[in-house]
This record gives sequence, C-alpha cells and structure tokens, in this order.
Amino acid sequence: MNSDKILLAHGSGGKLTHRLIQEIFLEAFRNEVLEKLGDSGIFPVAEGKLAYTTDSYIVDPIFFPGGDIGRLSVCGTVNDLAMSGAKPLYLSASFIIEEGFGLTELKTILSSMKKAADEAGVKIACGDTKVVPKGSADKIFITTSGIGLIPPGIEISPQRIKAGDCVILSGTIGDHGIAVLSQRAGLEFGVNIPSDVAPLNHLVSLIIDEVRYEIHALRDPTRGGIATTLNEFVHGAAFGIKIYEDKIPVQEGVKGACELLGFDPLYVANEGKLIIVTSRDSGQKVLSCLKSNSLGVNAEIIGEVVEKPTGMIFLVTRIGGTRIVDMLTGEQLPRIC
Repeated sequence: MNSDKILLAHGSGGKLTHRLIQEIFLEAFRNEVLEKLGDSGIFPVAEGKLAYTTDSYIVDPIFFPGGDIGRLSVCGTVNDLAMSGAKPLYLSASFIIEEGFGLTELKTILSSMKKAADEAGVKIACGDTKVVPKGSADKIFITTSGIGLIPPGIEISPQRIKAGDCVILSGTIGDHGIAVLSQRAGLEFGVNIPSDVAPLNHLVSLIIDEVRYEIHALRDPTRGGIATTLNEFVHGAAFGIKIYEDKIPVQEGVKGACELLGFDPLYVANEGKLIIVTSRDSGQKVLSCLKSNSLGVNAEIIGEVVEKPTGMIFLVTRIGGTRIVDMLTGEQLPRIC
C-alpha cells in the first residue's frame, strides 16, 4: 500500500478496500473458511453446513428515507447469509453509543431492528452495548453477526460460474445510495427516492425452490454497487462478464440524481437487490420467479458470462459501443452502510 494510514477510500468497496482485505486482513487471519472471501463464512458441521457472517454499520445519517441504521444492520447481515443459500437463524447485535444520544432515537432504532428481524424470520439472540464519551463516536454504530443453515446439496459460490451462464439483477439500482445522500446533503430531486433496504432471504429461498442446483452464485451489491460485485466475480477468473446498459433497471429519479451529481449508477450502493448467476437454461425460470415477488418485479437479465476477455467486465452501451467497467479506485460516497 502507498500509505501507512487508513484512508476513507479504504471503506469505499473499491480497489483500496480489496487490497486492504487481501493484504492485511486475509494475511492476518488466513484459514480455509476465510480465504474464500464470500459474504458468509461457510463451514461443515455434524449434519449439513452452517454459514456465519458479521458486519458493522456506521451510516450517516442514521435515519434516511425508507429506513435507518437499525433496519440496515439486520437486513445487511440477513442478506449476507442468504447469498450463500443459507436460511438465516440467529443474529447478534452490538452497539457503540455516544454519550448524549437520545433514548427516543435509540428506541426507534431498536423497534426498526425488531421489525426487520420479524420480516426475515430471525431472532436477535445476543448482543453487547458500549457507551463512549461525546465526540468519540458519531451518535451510534452497530455491529451484527448472523448464523444460518445451508440445506443439504446447496453449493452457491462464484467458483461455480462458467461461460454461458446468464446474469440477472433483481431490480433497480442505486436507490439506497441516493436516498442516504439526499438526506445527508439536504438535496431534493423532485421525486421521493426511498432506500431499497429489505431482507432478501425469502426471495432467495423462492429461487432455490424453483431451480435449486442451477444457481451458481448470488451476491447483494452493496458498497461499490453492481460494478464492484461483478468485478469480484471475475477477479482472477478464466471468464469475463458482458452486461447491457439498456437492460439495467434504474429509476428515473436515481438516474437524474446521478447525472446531476456526476455519479455512475453502476457504482451506487444498494441494500435490497441481488445479482444471480445461473445456468442459461434456468435464466427465464429465475426471472419469472423474481417477478412474482414484490422485491423482484423489476428484475432483468442484464448480461452473460463469456469466455473472453477474461477477468473483465464490459458494458454494451445503448448506442452499441462498449466500455470496460472497472472497480473504483477512490471514494464515491462514504458511510453509506
């Protein structure tokens, strides 16, 4: 790394984040579970497999259109478990709270977490709370961990992706990032843009019940958007991915906000969408399944896995040109989750 200090860009979900993970955290903690770098750590037990994941939430502001830090913390951890094909079971929740934080706001956040947990069908089984002096934190930070059960025979991993697979997106992109930014900066874009934050485990179960073994990879494109997630799939792989601009659903309000701010929606965070890579023969079944659910009504097949060029994402534009879609090097929007 070029710096001996942590930069804001290390939390962007882009190149610096991945270098930090690969060169610092993975080297420090390397083991056969962690080195797969999935959304959940997957390990065998006496019967079947368990998935285990953890994440921290420092979103600013803590309340935003469509959600808050509490709902985000539960949905984010539930979704990470679901992306491995696991049925989420239990969560832990730890809080770092700044001195002077209002009890009313705290109760609102806890209520939101309970509601999200009920939606997902999980229980918050344990937790911890720390209070720090005023100025030592920014209102409240939450860390959630989760454990889930992977049904027998389910193997969902980017290592299963192969040329010919189709790439499906469950709905419109960029909603969460623009919702948080609009609240943070006091911006109005002429339309209400709520966050898409939602638990996706029931939607994933629906897909698995439909095509089961034909789901090769799942991922929820949070920080860094769908561009970063797709780049994670092709990193070091013997295939590439081609996507089509006119197939990627973007709300008009999000599109307008991105044009005004100079953002590319491909890199804007989501918290209630998933990318599915499945066999070509199962693509239409998965798409129909998604569209039958309220969380997938805007789903589209956005691309396919190709043999060449390997290790690259390229976008076919609306006018027929092509461009490479790389990871961001720096920070587009910090503290988005």
